[in-house]
Amino acid sequence: MRTAVLTISTSLTAGNGEDVSGPRLAALATAAGCQVVVQEVLPDDRGTIAARLRELVADDHAVVLTTGGTGFTPDDHTPEATLDVIEREAPGIAEALRAEGLKHKPHAMLTRGVAGLADGTLIVNFPGNPKALDETFGVLAAVLPHAVKTLRRADGQRTGH
Repeated sequence: MRTAVLTISTSLTAGNGEDVSGPRLAALATAAGCQVVVQEVLPDDRGTIAARLRELVADDHAVVLTTGGTGFTPDDHTPEATLDVIEREAPGIAEALRAEGLKHKPHAMLTRGVAGLADGTLIVNFPGNPKALDETFGVLAAVLPHAVKTLRRADGQRTGH
């Protein structure tokens, strides 16, 4: 499963701090059978995020995972950028991630992450907190191979192409 991991953080792109969430999400994805071939940090700008998501879909990634930019602050735009790109939502994934997060802390209900499909690519938004990644990623890992299989042919290529 060719995978990209995007950390969404304006402060990290400005050089303030070290990306902890992206490497953690990449490690979790790798453990779940993903081949992480792209790992980047982007500013929390709706247009920039959407443009990069479109490029990753066009580059035939099976999975794109984002971390960060899903909260209530005025500069959190990851869900909106994702909605700009996806063709169909996968609400059960986002609901399951929030439900799992709620088992650990009530603030999990404040994450606005979405999940959806764009031309054979599954895009899933995760919160930016590394602990939240550890607490919730297993929910996606349990269905990820089947989800990608239904989006892709046996040879890993997008269906319909």
